[in-house]
Amino acid sequence: MYKTVDASRIQISQLMLPSHSNFSGKIHGGYILNLMDQIAFACASKHSGAYCVTASVDTVDFINPIEVGELVTMKASVNYVGRTSMVIGIRVESENIQTGEIKHCNSSYFTLVAKGNDGQPIKVPGIIINDETEIKRFLKAIKRIETKRQRQEEFDSTSFSLKDYIKQLEGYRVKIELSKK
Repeated sequence: MYKTVDASRIQISQLMLPSHSNFSGKIHGGYILNLMDQIAFACASKHSGAYCVTASVDTVDFINPIEVGELVTMKASVNYVGRTSMVIGIRVESENIQTGEIKHCNSSYFTLVAKGNDGQPIKVPGIIINDETEIKRFLKAIKRIETKRQRQEEFDSTSFSLKDYIKQLEGYRVKIELSKK
């Protein structure tokens, strides 16, 4: 079975209240992450038809602060599907409802896994992509997955040798004081 990206695309908007702000008067990043996790869950569950859990969050860059009184809109879509997992792309924008100015606040990628009633991962529907943007998003997700896998293999390998990397640290603000064991 396959589903289109549009079949599970979700958009939510919420007014930012003073209770959502941090000590500097901006909307707390943790609150925004919570909303992002909720929309990622809804999008993934809509695509898979199952309960989903967040497996990882990739690349959350807070580009612009969100102010109290702004309307935050989050847009989520399935960018990639594996066998039991989905990568959900999320775009966060804030709007000054008095001036109409819209700011891109952040974009992120949440990987969710569909679960059956027994709590085990279950197969998700494939995805039908309809335009160049959806193809790019799918390909970028593949590249992020490959890069993460390569990084894990490089640094988690039993053949990892610290001396192969020490020279790379020159020029960084790091002082190495290895203990003698």
